[in-house]
Amino acid sequence: MANAERSGRPVEAFGAAAVDTARARLRVARLGLWLVAALLAVRQVAVVLGTPRGERLTDLETWVGPDGVLHVNGSLYDSTRFTGTPFGGLVLKPLTRAAEQALGWGWTFGTLLLVVALGLVAARALPQPVSRRTSLLAAPVAIVLLMLSLPVRNTLWLGQTSIIPVLLVLLGCFVARGQRAGGVLIGLAAALQPTVLLFTPLLWFTGRRQAAVSTGVTFTASTVLAWAAMPQDSYTYWVHHMAGVGLGGKADALANQSLHGALLRLGLSGPLEIGLFLVLGVTVAALGVNRSVRYARDGQLLLAVAITGCAAIAVSPTTWQHQLLWVLLAVVGRVGKRASDRYVWPVAVVLVMTLPAKMMLPDMPALYPLRDNVVLLAAVAAATAVPFLSRTSPYYRAPIPTEYAAPVPARWTWVPLLPFLRRVLTRPNLLMELLLIRVTYAAYQQVRLAATGGTISGGRDRAEAHGHQILDMERFLRIDIEHTVNHWVVGVDWLRNFFDFYYESFHFAVPLSVLGVLYWRRPVDYRWARASLGFATLLALVGFWLYPLAPPRLMPTLGIIDTVHGVQDFSRPDYGTLTALTNQYAAMPSLHFGWSLWCGVVIAVVAPKWWMKTLGLLHPLFTASAIVATGNHWVLDAVGGAVVVLAGLGLAYVVQGPRARAALVTGAASPIGEPALLEKDRVEKDRAPS
Repeated sequence: MANAERSGRPVEAFGAAAVDTARARLRVARLGLWLVAALLAVRQVAVVLGTPRGERLTDLETWVGPDGVLHVNGSLYDSTRFTGTPFGGLVLKPLTRAAEQALGWGWTFGTLLLVVALGLVAARALPQPVSRRTSLLAAPVAIVLLMLSLPVRNTLWLGQTSIIPVLLVLLGCFVARGQRAGGVLIGLAAALQPTVLLFTPLLWFTGRRQAAVSTGVTFTASTVLAWAAMPQDSYTYWVHHMAGVGLGGKADALANQSLHGALLRLGLSGPLEIGLFLVLGVTVAALGVNRSVRYARDGQLLLAVAITGCAAIAVSPTTWQHQLLWVLLAVVGRVGKRASDRYVWPVAVVLVMTLPAKMMLPDMPALYPLRDNVVLLAAVAAATAVPFLSRTSPYYRAPIPTEYAAPVPARWTWVPLLPFLRRVLTRPNLLMELLLIRVTYAAYQQVRLAATGGTISGGRDRAEAHGHQILDMERFLRIDIEHTVNHWVVGVDWLRNFFDFYYESFHFAVPLSVLGVLYWRRPVDYRWARASLGFATLLALVGFWLYPLAPPRLMPTLGIIDTVHGVQDFSRPDYGTLTALTNQYAAMPSLHFGWSLWCGVVIAVVAPKWWMKTLGLLHPLFTASAIVATGNHWVLDAVGGAVVVLAGLGLAYVVQGPRARAALVTGAASPIGEPALLEKDRVEKDRAPS
């Protein structure tokens, strides 16, 4: 302040400059998000229209054309592609000629406009009051999330109309002037998707009774009109198919994310399945409507709409992937008293709605019931169980703040490179960590496989050529010990069995154990250790992509014995059960050794006893011996693994700076440990004489 006054500049100017800077950053962020939304829209159009006819817009092409179900005089349901109501078919019939003339372009751009409108309305419907930042960024963020979501991508690919009912409901609730007009829009949505009728009790019990009556009247009139125009189709839909059961694909298909589909996938059928479905459906509907009414009265109408839509997903006999947008709207609910917990629910919803289920959960038979119904489970949880905060809660707008460690002086003034990534003292949310670890590892697997063209044996010739390069380099350095060590170990049964077991068992077990112990006992150290491991793995992926390398066991004529998988037939090599879906030519750098070295370094840094540090450093030594003895890696692969780990540790230091002081103290007795010790140190310093 004194410097400012001496310079002759008013003090207020600095405050104004800070405000102007914040506004400028906000404008840049908003522009960037709109640019991302535009790029995603362009990409969606390019993907859809760049695919040959017959492979894109498959549902739409079944509806239109000389033999389309909307064009001929036969039944709408002669083709299993049409799953809409008779009223939906009646509305779409006049669009047949226009769709034929501009099949693809007009329909795709029209769908994109609906997505944009949906995002704008959803952003406008956020519970008030909202900050200026939220009001400016909500619309582009909503559109980006919609563009990335699986329901929108599926709708664009198939040429479906499932965005229209969701948009009509939002228009009826938030845009239409007057209750009757809103009820008409929601009634039309119900005529297109009957489970939207679940919004009628929401309207009724929240005092919008004219809208509820208007919804019922509009739905009834539309259905009667369709019945008069197409009596046979109406009978087929409402009576024979029991409101859509049996339309489209098989009801037990994975794409049917409803309670009915889940029960069929579990092996139930007949009266037992129908009875259980009705009981569960009524329960979910009752709980969902009750919760939605409560949140609507609380001023969170958009959340109430999302909860009702999630209940509609569960109780519908068939809910295909392109009809699941209601779950994404539930991202607006706030969950958790701590600020650090606020991101768990939205991140979980975004991951569920944007990534395939196989990326969310491992490919294990015991987890198939969860993996096959992950979207349904998210919808049921949102409708019945997720404890969304009320606006009257003291934590709604002011959650318990995150505790940060005091910054530690770095060796260089420009470290940390990202000073806003402060060291957090409290333990991260476990669910968030598990989700991120699983998704990151699934992406890691996909990149490894894509490095050789998406096949296990892709790029084999190049990988073997690189193998000869590595062998020549090792011979020059006189470290080509793979053949000697491999054959010596094969001759000692107990040693061979030990290295085989070590190679197969400790690669994942030890890093996960280290992360688990750090998470529970040393949360501050957990964060920097996790970050360094992530950086190291990312750098290793770059190595896999740029330099595919055959391991010694897959190099013909070298005579290396594969001790884990047995003698190899190089025309059809046996990669083993656990590695059947990964790139076997991702040997450089060796993450087997790299991850073990990371474990050793972390244990050596944080362990309080010298013998613990020694045991930790033995792990990379045994791993290096195992990968060479079993023929799975070259010696230089281990060197590459060490390089990426050291680089990962260096990047973590550069980005976030040195470890927090509180992490260096041991013996914490508080629930989170380090914050209590930090406070104790502060009190003792205050008491000390100056």
